[in-house]
Amino acid sequence: MEAAQPADRVPTDTTPPDGQPPVRATAGPSPEAGEPALVEPATGPAPLPDAGEPALVEPVDGTARGEVGAHPAVSGDQPAPPARRDKARSERSPRDMALSLLVLLVPIALLLAFYRGFLGGDEPATVDPAPAVQEARAANAFPVSAPAGLASDWRTVSARYQPEPGGATLRIGYLTPEGRGAQLVQSNVPAEKLLPAELSGGQPQGTADLPGGSWQRYTARGNEQALVLLEPTRTVIVVGDAGEAELRQLASALR
Repeated sequence: MEAAQPADRVPTDTTPPDGQPPVRATAGPSPEAGEPALVEPATGPAPLPDAGEPALVEPVDGTARGEVGAHPAVSGDQPAPPARRDKARSERSPRDMALSLLVLLVPIALLLAFYRGFLGGDEPATVDPAPAVQEARAANAFPVSAPAGLASDWRTVSARYQPEPGGATLRIGYLTPEGRGAQLVQSNVPAEKLLPAELSGGQPQGTADLPGGSWQRYTARGNEQALVLLEPTRTVIVVGDAGEAELRQLASALR
């Protein structure tokens, strides 16, 4: 027979009597009689709903459901385009357009006046023919003549002495007082070769009454005309689109 134990002592042997479910020992005090026992909430998955009861579904916002209206890229309410300014443009008067055009033309006119007045924009570039004339005389291939007594408005624009097979040629280009072109050619190249090259197959048109020899008038390329002097040791040609009076003036000035 076992000895009596205190009432608040938990027996060491937790094996229940036969036919009864096991009782799990708790560290806390036992509930008093008449009070309901506290049951801890279950931490496992929520129980499935009973058959026949509708399942509760949480609402999903518009972005997650892919609603069309919620996305700005596919929204049907597009922002209105900016108002066109056709009306404002159409209200511009001819006076406004004339003023705008005047603002553009005034600087251009000032630049053009400065270019012509101070930089000599209309003046052709002139050269000194003396070096080419001296070179031709030093070569002593043929007698060399140069104009003398021409007015200052006769401007020399080119001068070149060029030796070539069969002879040599001196060419001096002028801008006449009337703004036309004239060229003085002196060469010892045979006339039958020189004239077709310089006059592009020009034909004689008769004699010209000029001092210094027997000059002849020739046609030339395009609208040009020529005066030709044939000598035993050289051929002299005065050719250009200048008038015959200016060509005669140049030929008469040769010394």
